[in-house]
Amino acid sequence: MARSKEELLKLLSDCVFEMEDEEVISVAQEYLDAGYDPLEGITEGLVDGMNRAGVMYEEEEYFITDLLICSDAMYNGLDILKPHLPQKSLDGEKTYKCVIGVVEGDTHDIGKNLVKIMLETAGFEMYDLGRDVPLRNFIDKAKEVDADLICLSTLMTTTMPGMKKVVEMLKEENMYGDTKVIIGGGPVSQTYCDKIGANGYSPNAVEAVKLAKLVVGMGIPA
Repeated sequence: MARSKEELLKLLSDCVFEMEDEEVISVAQEYLDAGYDPLEGITEGLVDGMNRAGVMYEEEEYFITDLLICSDAMYNGLDILKPHLPQKSLDGEKTYKCVIGVVEGDTHDIGKNLVKIMLETAGFEMYDLGRDVPLRNFIDKAKEVDADLICLSTLMTTTMPGMKKVVEMLKEENMYGDTKVIIGGGPVSQTYCDKIGANGYSPNAVEAVKLAKLVVGMGIPA
């Protein structure tokens, strides 16, 4: 008997959460073969599992090595589901460009990787600078590709001032306003976002997509 969408979404989530990096492939394929929505499989299945793993990491129940295996499972599932997503970039439709990275001094990039995947899925053209990124690089890359958005991430309070510095550099270059900035990460908050003049703060990858679309005006009539 075929499994329901809810059962398969839970299985996808569990595969990531429980580090089943091989089993997730067959579950993702079963989900697709049943005709269920691949985007929902990513957001409600794979990403949900990764978010659960992130909570365990914050509670010191999981270690960074565990998170890496969880992310391997997530990527294996993505390899199956992602090719079946509807193509967002239609001829004549504007492609929104986003520069993303973890600010200088921080090497935690699981959250950043999730946001990158989710934004790609939503139709953004992504330029991933990686982790421990010199602050100037965000500005230079945004200028080079004429980016609509910069996404900054950090999990360390000591590197949060780098986010403020990027906003200040955008102002110095007269790019502030044309290039939006959204921020995220464990110690970051809406209060800090407002304080430094960023355009938005997101607590997780799913919310980051909604926020990114909102700040760039994607899908909103001019």
